[in-house]
Amino acid sequence: MTALAQQPRPARGIALLSGGLDSAVATALFREQGNVLTACVFADYGQRARWREAAMVEKLAVRWQVPLLRIELPWLAALAARTGSKLMQGTGPLPTGTAASPGDAASASAVWVPARNAVFVAVAAAHAEAMGADCVVAGFNREEAATFPDNSAEFLAAGTTFLHHGTRSGVTVCSPTIGMDKDELVAQARRLGFGPGDFWSCYTGDATPCGRCESCLRSRWQR
Repeated sequence: MTALAQQPRPARGIALLSGGLDSAVATALFREQGNVLTACVFADYGQRARWREAAMVEKLAVRWQVPLLRIELPWLAALAARTGSKLMQGTGPLPTGTAASPGDAASASAVWVPARNAVFVAVAAAHAEAMGADCVVAGFNREEAATFPDNSAEFLAAGTTFLHHGTRSGVTVCSPTIGMDKDELVAQARRLGFGPGDFWSCYTGDATPCGRCESCLRSRWQR
């Protein structure tokens, strides 16, 4: 009798969750593809919206029945404040845009946090290696990649190359959303059973989303 071909085992992943649309959809797609979510990581680096974001991440962790690892990065908060990132309190008003032009190179520069996604991927990879996971799941996408290079396909590939040498187990970085724009992300979110109340897509931590910052304008639930 011919032996059955061995089926590849599902990947085990640790998700980087921000509480927003992109990372949640990426993680849901990773699970839908038959992979196993081991844990979620949320980074608190002193951002204005951290309490709102953390509340959404907690709900997602419960939804998927996985541990939530909240990582505090006060040193990154200090560096972000030092560079004047508008994501931090006390650095002035956030840049605003329009539906037609939600953000550009200038607004991306205004909210930039030094090496943020590089730090997040490295932190999640350390947990992945220690917990026996294969990959870090991130919500990168082609729309934001136009002004945020740490959302690009090049960053994704470089992250895996870096971790190939930086971890003994060869942790990779995967992003099921890498080729999507925000309209596609919203469509996928709806298909997966999410609604706008499942995410916090605003740079502020106010009682309600401001509707004027780049993150709000890119969420596009109204379409």
